[in-house]
Amino acid sequence: MAGAKGVQKEPLDQVSENKIFRETIHKELRCQRLQTEYVMNPYIRVYTTTRKPTSWHDNLEEPADAGFLKLIHHAALEPNKKYREPQSESQEIGWFSNPLISVNRNDSRLYFPSRSTEISRYMAEMWRLKEMSKTK
Repeated sequence: MAGAKGVQKEPLDQVSENKIFRETIHKELRCQRLQTEYVMNPYIRVYTTTRKPTSWHDNLEEPADAGFLKLIHHAALEPNKKYREPQSESQEIGWFSNPLISVNRNDSRLYFPSRSTEISRYMAEMWRLKEMSKTK
């Protein structure tokens, strides 16, 4: 019996393995066919493809859907314009972007304008010359 317990199978030699391999390949090649002609199944409904989005004559007949445009524009808004309050904890940071106090340009305690000194003008010129030499 082929599946009996306790019966030891002899290991296959290379000739037997090659014979089994050739039979397997022969069976596969017998069942396979290379398809070179393709036809549409007449019993299955085929849906047409969409029109070209950039063709002007296809888009003339359809008016713009106001509800859809409103939905798209609403989805493109920033979160603080869409919702009254933050929807997540990470949105709480920066949700209120208005300054708490007005900026007084004359108050030196809170206003630090950038100042130009001799060394900063020198370094700006060095960077400009370095960038110009890179482009040449």
